[in-house]
Amino acid sequence: MEVSKNKYLNTVPFSLLVNWSAQYLIGSYLSYDNKYKIIKIGTLLKRNKTQINIKDNQFYKRVTIKVRNGGVFLRDIAKGQSIGTKKQFLIKKGQFLLSKIDARNGAFGVVPEDVDNAIITGNFWTFDIDYTLINPHFLALLTTTSEFIRFCENSSNGTTNRHYLQEDLFLNVKIPLPSLEEQNRIVKAYNKKIEFAIEHEEKARRLEKDIEIYLFDELGIKKKKEKILNDGLNFISFKDTSVWGVEKLLKGTKSNILESNRYPNKVLSQVTAINPTTDISHLKDKDEMSFIPMVCVSDNYGEIIELNDGVKGNSKGYTKFKNGDLIWARITPCMQNGKSAVVDNLKNGLGYGSTEYHIVREKHKDVLINYVYHLLRSHAIRKDAKSHFTGSAGQQRVPKSYLENLVIPVPPVEIQTKIISTINQMKFDIKELNIKAKENRVQAIMDFESEIFIND
Repeated sequence: MEVSKNKYLNTVPFSLLVNWSAQYLIGSYLSYDNKYKIIKIGTLLKRNKTQINIKDNQFYKRVTIKVRNGGVFLRDIAKGQSIGTKKQFLIKKGQFLLSKIDARNGAFGVVPEDVDNAIITGNFWTFDIDYTLINPHFLALLTTTSEFIRFCENSSNGTTNRHYLQEDLFLNVKIPLPSLEEQNRIVKAYNKKIEFAIEHEEKARRLEKDIEIYLFDELGIKKKKEKILNDGLNFISFKDTSVWGVEKLLKGTKSNILESNRYPNKVLSQVTAINPTTDISHLKDKDEMSFIPMVCVSDNYGEIIELNDGVKGNSKGYTKFKNGDLIWARITPCMQNGKSAVVDNLKNGLGYGSTEYHIVREKHKDVLINYVYHLLRSHAIRKDAKSHFTGSAGQQRVPKSYLENLVIPVPPVEIQTKIISTINQMKFDIKELNIKAKENRVQAIMDFESEIFIND
């Protein structure tokens, strides 16, 4: 029987009346396909409360559960003396584990071998599973579907940020139970698509690393070891004291991390304009410009996600730029994440955006801005730029002087063009691989849900 729902009146069969909470009773009905028998979760699971007293001189594994079927993982290994809660519980490989706080976000999973004998606090529940009736991975998939998570939201109470799943409500909810053979088939089909997704994601990660390998090989750049300061005295010649600050003096003001042994090298300020003035005086206040806040720059792909509409009258106080400029995030963590892009298709050829952008503009035709973009977005530069941060913790920025004094190789334009084309193709392939991975993950969930739930 089903819970009957309409705009004004909802009815619940007496057989489903496990408590007097209207929110639970209406929310606990899940639209399962009637081709499988329906049973209470509590008939499959038995709460395991193997308690352990934490000893100061021993080490203990602790776990975390990623939401929405992300799995159970080792969080850390901690010494007992650093663990505040001294009475905890042991978990075993193959048990079913959930977070009573994050159940409403799909924090369910099966305990893997690498966290066997780990410890959990009372905010986690672990259950022994009747393996003769259910495949625990089938149960993990079922409990992380959108419908089941909705049930968990209705079965949780507490303050806004601390909603706790109620154990009796959880154990009383009814779920479909295909035969073990059917469960294994469904899980296998799901895992096959997830394996394809992981394969595509791994290829994308390898290709991302290959970009920098290719770039450095093509330009004749050898990776340099980071300069380590001595524990004792460090000396610097007076002629090299162009700035104040111990680390800057000892590391130098010029970064030669991109120095080439194959092509001429120049500092970036010789061949590009750093933070140049952008003239918008010819526009009226109501004239259109494009607005690009930091959120509109993709850190995954280094491109503009969206061009927002703006007008000159709203641009006061923002960083201005024009078509063909490179906008490069200077603040942590945006810089490390790779938020940078060459802008184009701006309204009236002009735009404005975050004050946390450095602007790099093409100055000479023998140095292409898209070539500079690929250099500045390399992992080596992002790591090196971090060591030149100024400012307080949480508000650290790369100073303009870092870009001005950055040494870059300047190969012939035809080599720059080749590099741009090759890396653009690699980035396109990365995006395609990630799209295929996402499609496989979505399809895996859709196929699983179509096996269990009633199709609209």
